Amino acid sequence: MIPLVLVVATLVFRALGALGVRRFASWPVSAAHGMAVMLLFTASAHFVPASVTAMPNHADLVRMVPPFLPFADALVYVTGVLEFLAAAGLVLAATRRWAALGLAALFVTLLPANIYAATADVAFANGDPATPLWQRIPEQVLYIAVVLWVARASTPTRQLSPISKEKVHS
Repeated sequence: MIPLVLVVATLVFRALGALGVRRFASWPVSAAHGMAVMLLFTASAHFVPASVTAMPNHADLVRMVPPFLPFADALVYVTGVLEFLAAAGLVLAATRRWAALGLAALFVTLLPANIYAATADVAFANGDPATPLWQRIPEQVLYIAVVLWVARASTPTRQLSPISKEKVHS
């Protein structure tokens, strides 16, 4: 479901670019915005009360944290905040590159929780099992590939350069 959000949102933004919206004139920028939309969905789950079972909720995500990590409850909140910040960072051209690189690192660090959830048969409050590894690993690789592509295509922040002597003398 979540990869579908990424794909559909990216295609919608790119279609807007094809219709003349300059902001979405390139695939990497459209993908950055598509990833931001996806992150709004995933990050929101970090703050959903346990009484909500229509989607993963905070308690579900706490159960996914491997037992060797301390403060699982706080870690879920922190990762949710990081996802919201990354979503904002992806839509701003000035921060897109760093947000994308930070997300790549976050996606790598979140993988052990997904592996634990799949191998320990963690179930969500609605009875659904955690995403199986055969599906989750390729999804995670997709997310990492997309944000690295976005980072690579993003222009690094420009440094102010001194005025060249040629321009001063002309």
